[in-house]
Amino acid sequence: MSVPSLVARPLSMMRAFLAAEAAGGIILIGAAALGMLIANSAQSATYFHTLHIDIGGLSLLHWINDGLMALFFLVVGLEIKREVLDGQLARWPDRLLPGLAAAAGVVVPALIYIAINRGDAIGMRGWAIPAATDIAFALGVLALLGRRVPGSLKIFLTAVAIIDDLIAVLIIVLFYSEQLSLLPLALAAAGLVCLALCNRAGVNQLWPYLLIGLFVWFCVLQSGIHATLAGVAVAMTIPLARTPAAPDDQHSPLSRLEHGLHPWVAYAIVPLFGFANAGVALTGFSLPDLAASVPLGIALGLFAGKQVGIFGAVWLLSRLGWVSRPAHASWTQLYGVALLCGIGFTMSLFIGGLAFAAHPHESDAAKLGILLGSLASATAGYLLLRLAPGPIRTERTR
Repeated sequence: MSVPSLVARPLSMMRAFLAAEAAGGIILIGAAALGMLIANSAQSATYFHTLHIDIGGLSLLHWINDGLMALFFLVVGLEIKREVLDGQLARWPDRLLPGLAAAAGVVVPALIYIAINRGDAIGMRGWAIPAATDIAFALGVLALLGRRVPGSLKIFLTAVAIIDDLIAVLIIVLFYSEQLSLLPLALAAAGLVCLALCNRAGVNQLWPYLLIGLFVWFCVLQSGIHATLAGVAVAMTIPLARTPAAPDDQHSPLSRLEHGLHPWVAYAIVPLFGFANAGVALTGFSLPDLAASVPLGIALGLFAGKQVGIFGAVWLLSRLGWVSRPAHASWTQLYGVALLCGIGFTMSLFIGGLAFAAHPHESDAAKLGILLGSLASATAGYLLLRLAPGPIRTERTR
């Protein structure tokens, strides 16, 4: 093969995705820290006032969480569809390990939270908060470790987080959508039918999908279902050209849209969300408040529940002979990645905002629990992976 053809060869979608998520995760860490710093500085009043400025009937924070984050969920939906139909999750054997690990990583943290918050009716609304994994934040930590972590674990973490996102979307639909308005919901459904017909008719231009998708988002905003879920629904209708031998078709509408949106989401929208939502004024909290049921349940769910659920599932499945450990990865490295899955930042903050929308104190307490649990998971996971031996050169499966 000639040199020019090598240069022109498109970057693998998975490598591009990992690179963008890792860099975006580092930016997210800085944005969230800045938001927390400003919220506890002399500029805190300006920070909170700005977030509640009214723009077209919605606050700036509302536009970020319901508007811009719809693009985040659109990209999440595109990633799920691509990986399931034409990527790392295209075959059932490839779905088994990350799928069961992700499921265990949702159930165990939720059970820990429920055990700590049982009897507290308001607190119980947050049971799903520690169930999520922030893929950008976790990959950002992995990026700091360079080649000390084998590529198979990065792909494993990505697959777990993508399936985790899908479970989180289903949880939001089933448990955090209230007071449905049927007419807007019916109009949104009609819009999705139009998009499905465009797909079936072979329409490959993106503008019809984006224009009708905007209409679907507006209808969902009025329906009582959280508006960001329109992004996932629209993503499912975007055409994807399957290329099993080389799943990197740059001409596929789904690939073009994902390539176009992903840098904006990773480098701007998610960090802006983190900046706007991580700011918690600590003046109203004392050390005993940190041990209250809501922040304690979230912090322990993320830090303890994720590692027990994910690592325990992989260990058990491996001992049963159902799956093999990711290639060139030691059990210590796998445990370190399970720890990093306890970074629940973006999706956890999002679910926390839905769970405690009418309870500001619990909302702030949830943010503290998310920050503490995510920070503990990130620190412990980084240190363990930093001190562990490098990738195993000869593959050991069990």
